[in-house]
Amino acid sequence: MHLAQDIETHLHAGDAADTVTLDYEARFLRRKRLVSDGGEAFLVELAETRSINQGEGFRLDDGRVIAVMAAPEPLLAVRHDNLVRIAWHVGNRHTPCQVESDRILIREDSVLQAMLEQLGAQVNRVTAPFTPEGGAYGHGRTHGHDHGEHDHALQGH
Repeated sequence: MHLAQDIETHLHAGDAADTVTLDYEARFLRRKRLVSDGGEAFLVELAETRSINQGEGFRLDDGRVIAVMAAPEPLLAVRHDNLVRIAWHVGNRHTPCQVESDRILIREDSVLQAMLEQLGAQVNRVTAPFTPEGGAYGHGRTHGHDHGEHDHALQGH
C-alpha cells in the first residue's frame, strides 16, 4: 500500500493519476486509510490534522498524485432577499458555509434551519458537494478554538 505524507495544494489539469471523493467530514484528517475512486488503497499520514480542500491532492510515495474531490452530501440551501444579513447570522454561529451569489449552503441542522426560517429565509434540502469558506484568519477548521484570554487583533492571527 502506498503512503501519502504530503499535500499538493495547486494541482493543474493532468497532474492527478486518480481521484478520491470525500465528504466534508472525511476531508478533515491526519492518518487514515483511503481508497481512490479507481480502487487503489493508500495510507494518508500527515504531520498534523488538517482540512483537505477539493482541488488539492495527496502525493504518494511513488510520486503520483491522488486529487481530492468533494462528495455530494445532504445540505441546506438558504436564500433570502438580504443574503448578507443571513450570512452574518450563520457566521456569528461559527457554522461552516459555502457562499454563492444567490444562496448559502450549510450542513443540515434543524435548530439553525428553524432560526433562519424565523428570519424569513427560504431553506431547502439539497444534495451537493460542500466546499465551505476557509476562514478569515487563513486557517480552516480545527477541533476547537477558544477565544478565552487572547484577541486576534493583538496576536496577529
